[in-house]
Amino acid sequence: MELPAVNLKAILLIHWVLTTWGCINFSGAYAWANFTILALGVWAVAQPDSVDAISMFLGGLLTTIFLDIVHISIFYQLATLTDVGRFGAGMAILSLLLKPFSCYFVYHMYRERGGELLIHTGFLGPSQDRSAYQTIDSPEAPEDAFAIPEGRGQATPGY
Repeated sequence: MELPAVNLKAILLIHWVLTTWGCINFSGAYAWANFTILALGVWAVAQPDSVDAISMFLGGLLTTIFLDIVHISIFYQLATLTDVGRFGAGMAILSLLLKPFSCYFVYHMYRERGGELLIHTGFLGPSQDRSAYQTIDSPEAPEDAFAIPEGRGQATPGY
């Protein structure tokens, strides 16, 4: 089964609009949590090869699903809402309902960028370094670190 082509920018735009409308009724912690995660999404768009950026965005989306459920359930006031308040609450709920689908698509983007299965590596584990860079505290030396370059003998130059 092939996934439909979903653009990360489209996901960000939809959640930004819904979050903005959701802030009509819910402000404070709801706005801070969602706009912070959207900023991580902008980072993921700005660095299209970064596994860390997309994994942080995915983790943030998963976290805001839980936070939105708690926030909406605590601060939703059914009796005192006006039409505008009901609209804002509806948009916050719609954003919450769309987040699992967004997580699904963002997870596939994470895998396309070279991220490993989250089950095997642990989501909050250290990121994998995929470059030729070797850290100082690495116990292994490169195999050819002490090799003599071709064309150079063992003789030491005279002084």
